[in-house]
Amino acid sequence: MQTENLVSANQFCIHHNVERSFLDALQQSDLIEIISIEEEIFLPAHQISQLEKMVRLHYEMNINLEGIEAVNNLLQQIDTLQTQVVFLNNKLCLYETD
Repeated sequence: MQTENLVSANQFCIHHNVERSFLDALQQSDLIEIISIEEEIFLPAHQISQLEKMVRLHYEMNINLEGIEAVNNLLQQIDTLQTQVVFLNNKLCLYETD
């Protein structure tokens, strides 16, 4: 399997000064995906920005895992609602006349 779209979990932990057990806890809560290739652990590149947010919530704001789950859920709901608003605004613009 190619690792071009993957980031080494060890490198992520070193760079962000994060414990590996934190990543394991996030995976167990289904907040992130961890991929094992030949006994090495990787993170999909597309989830790094979201993971960095979770790291800041936990280490800078002292929010526990349950709180991170709640915040993550609320942020996903906000993104969904924002997408719907844009869609509905675009649809409304089709029917508006000047």
